[in-house]
Amino acid sequence: MSTLRDLAEEHTHLRPADIDHLHRIAGDWQLLSDLSFADLLLWVPVDADGTFLCVAQVRPTTAPTAYQDDQVGRIVGGPEVAHLGVAYSQGRIWREGDPVWYGDVPARHEAIPVRLRTAEGEAGEVIAVVGRDTNLSTARTPSQLELNYLTTADDLAQMIADGTFPPPRHPGETTSAPRVGDGLVRLDAGGKVTYASPNAQSAYRRLGYASHLVGEDLAALHRRLAGDPLDGTEAANGILAALRGEAPPRREIDARGATMLTRALPLMPAGVPIGALVLVRDITEVRRRDRALITKDATIREIHHRVKNNLQTVAALLRLQARRVSMPEARVALEESVRRVASIALVHETLSMSSDEAVEFDGIVDRVASAATEVAATEVSVGMRRRGSFGVLPAEIATSLVMVLNELLLNAVEHGFPPSDEADDASLPAAPGVVPAGVAEVDPSARPEVVVSAHRFRKMLHVSVTDNGRGLPADFDAERGSRLGLQIVRALVTGELRGTIELRAGAKGGTEAVLVVPLARSAHDGRSQA
Repeated sequence: MSTLRDLAEEHTHLRPADIDHLHRIAGDWQLLSDLSFADLLLWVPVDADGTFLCVAQVRPTTAPTAYQDDQVGRIVGGPEVAHLGVAYSQGRIWREGDPVWYGDVPARHEAIPVRLRTAEGEAGEVIAVVGRDTNLSTARTPSQLELNYLTTADDLAQMIADGTFPPPRHPGETTSAPRVGDGLVRLDAGGKVTYASPNAQSAYRRLGYASHLVGEDLAALHRRLAGDPLDGTEAANGILAALRGEAPPRREIDARGATMLTRALPLMPAGVPIGALVLVRDITEVRRRDRALITKDATIREIHHRVKNNLQTVAALLRLQARRVSMPEARVALEESVRRVASIALVHETLSMSSDEAVEFDGIVDRVASAATEVAATEVSVGMRRRGSFGVLPAEIATSLVMVLNELLLNAVEHGFPPSDEADDASLPAAPGVVPAGVAEVDPSARPEVVVSAHRFRKMLHVSVTDNGRGLPADFDAERGSRLGLQIVRALVTGELRGTIELRAGAKGGTEAVLVVPLARSAHDGRSQA
């Protein structure tokens, strides 16, 4: 199904500013739908013949819908949308007419013109129409709550026709909460409560106010109830701003261990301030869970920090042991272990500074590459370069991938560019996969370089480590390689990462290691790892 913007751009000549205003209405009109106990349909004119296109629809959560089928994308003309034509051409709310039937559902039609105010603050031309269609199959005598809902809905409908609803959205705010059913308070022009829904009364009781709200000065009440005087003053100022016709940001009030979220909206039908609508929601349990998550995140970060410290301690012990070993082979093995442990510590160091179990991997790769050139046992100066971005990777992928790249980079530097007196020794390994070389000669005019490339495609991470060294021998077999580095790389890629690796000759000489790693783990993978 096409979006509101797609439909409007394809079938109408509305300006981008007009479409943005329609998006704001569709983002905030659940409030009007719930207060009206009615479906809302957003209609835009398609041509001058009175044909309209439905670009958005919302159903009420407080009453049964009038439409079982989705109306978005429907183009209608003729007598069926005559009420829309009246509202659009005359710029007034249309409420006349008899009930109509949709199948076996009787419904009442209303049409509300939509205006976008000009830069000077004046009401502009009508750009669309909101159809308000109420299911009459459950019609009965309305209660006090329903009467207050309907009265408030009529005021907001007039504000849509005036171009003053919805109010501008504050940065970072969503439209999901609070809603009508969470708690509603209506104020008169003086800021006194004229009606409070039962849920609103309960929310204030959690804050410590046990009396009835009707007749109370809500701004003064917020100032008294808030545990923090500064929060109380801000909440009170938000109510006063709404009474002046402004749309303040949402506020939270904390008192007696409870937390309530408030949203104040001005009521200004025909441009006359008549009071305010205050929506409230008890979010005590939500904030408790938020605090628990913050504590959990802090604990996880501390664990990663301690793991990093422990790994660095292990690396230091191995390094100390290497200095005391007289056998060259044992010393090399211990030094390789130090580098492997240090690469894993890099991931945990990054996770200890992150708020979730994911890391920005580019910085880790750059540090591993820099370390590879510093510690590699070679007399040749090799340049390192990264092309593309790894992006953010989950911890379980990053930990294994950093070990793989550490092995590939170290061996590309050490064995792809041997000292000149070893250049003809075919028994030495010479590629990112710790493999022997001796076939291709290094171009003496080319600067020794290793390039790490990465890009994402269809939920797969494609990585290549390419050098311009002496390349692979003709009889090289990656599956039968016996060196520990190659075994580690192959085991991590095919086992932990569930990916593939290929070692091959580079297009312009040298050696290339190509990895393909899936970024999305299946449920089967998760069960097998567990």
